[in-house]
Amino acid sequence: MLKQQLKFKLSQKLSPQQIQLMKLIQLPTQAFEQRVKQELEDNPALDSGKEKTDEYEFEDEFKNEDQDTDSEVIETEINVDEYLSDDEIPNYRLQANNYSKDDDEKTVPYASGTSFSQHLKTQLQTFRLKEDEMQIAEFLVGSVDESGYIRRDVPDIVDDLAFTQNVYTDEETVERIFKIVHQLDPAGVGARNLQECLLIQLKRRNETASVELAEKILKDAFDQFTKKHYNKLLAKFDITEDQLRDAIDEIEHLNPKPGGTYSGNLKPVEHVTPDFTIKIKDGELELSLNGRNAPQMHVSREYNNMLKGYKESKKKTKEQKDAVMFIKQKLDAAKWFIEAIRQRQETLFVTMSAIMHHQEEYFLSGDERDLKPMILKDIAEEIEMDVSTVSRVANSKYVDTPYGTKLIKEFFSESMKNDQGEDVSTREIKKILEITVGEEDKKKPLTDEKLSKILKDKGYPIARRTVAKYREQLDIPVARLRKEI
Repeated sequence: MLKQQLKFKLSQKLSPQQIQLMKLIQLPTQAFEQRVKQELEDNPALDSGKEKTDEYEFEDEFKNEDQDTDSEVIETEINVDEYLSDDEIPNYRLQANNYSKDDDEKTVPYASGTSFSQHLKTQLQTFRLKEDEMQIAEFLVGSVDESGYIRRDVPDIVDDLAFTQNVYTDEETVERIFKIVHQLDPAGVGARNLQECLLIQLKRRNETASVELAEKILKDAFDQFTKKHYNKLLAKFDITEDQLRDAIDEIEHLNPKPGGTYSGNLKPVEHVTPDFTIKIKDGELELSLNGRNAPQMHVSREYNNMLKGYKESKKKTKEQKDAVMFIKQKLDAAKWFIEAIRQRQETLFVTMSAIMHHQEEYFLSGDERDLKPMILKDIAEEIEMDVSTVSRVANSKYVDTPYGTKLIKEFFSESMKNDQGEDVSTREIKKILEITVGEEDKKKPLTDEKLSKILKDKGYPIARRTVAKYREQLDIPVARLRKEI
């Protein structure tokens, strides 16, 4: 049965201007510059430069204008969606219908070059192989991953050759072709596991006592070697500590990821542009915003003049009314964008200024042990803004300090009480833990239990499990794997 009823609902919605501001705040400097450039191209009513204009003159003029019929038509006939649009042409007119959205190329194009796989295939031409053997070799080379390994079992490779390449072979033939692939450069490429990769590289070394011992260790005691059971290795091979040390040194100079040495596999270097700069002058901290975050923008004078011309004209045609609607739309969009940039600058500066004063001791000394506990809520309450706004500033912005360029997010940390009841930063504890591990005797590395006791003696009562958690966050291995002979 159908029923009719009334409901009252209270909801909060972000305006388009607020959404635009939030998007601008979270952009780092380089992305922000691209966004400004795009807005300048999309909105002809927006100009950049040092020219000073009466940016909001058009608004005042039309507020005091007599409410004649023409102005009423302009105000009432504006469609909201078109008014907030950044372009006068609807999107559907600019889209083609003969391709799918999935066909869009969303990746950044890079300069073409020789791929790692092609580099290996080129080397295969130096071997005299039959047609079917060359097909197998090319298939194996095509299966090499970025690290230089072929992480597949021989039976699976035999099946794939039959189903995908129409090449029928056996495991013995594939193993023989594997040995040919192992002769390619860089040394160790085509290995199926770390053990095989290191052995391939050792076989290319000059035969010495250390190399021979290293081969024996990798062949017969690889598991004991990876777990650093040095006493077992000394007893098994009946060698001295010096001999074992030389053999381990040979192994440590090998490359566990041969594919990473090929220049084509190297990832492009990401350049970081600091959004802020902190300097120390006469013992005081000085904060400045990167000038590239503060572009000089103003509303185009030509578009203001167009509105003046329309106001002064006696006859107002339909074409003129449409043109004025378009001009007003673009001028408002330009005004909103300029205001959003101004608010972005203020938000960034106020937030970073609060962070700088909260961590003043650290910025003056550069010692991470001087970092104070600080969470997003602390800064949000201080600057009277939402936590999400502070998060947008902290997650993607960098600051240039006298001690290097730092990600702002790194200055935030949880707190923990020391033995005196004072709140200290977990970053301070991690730094002390890192220093303690760095100064330990590598022949007898400290266990998590011993590290916990040392930290307690220094005034930081934390449990062994907490030490293990911090150690893992610092990428420090367990005591057994830190042992050296």
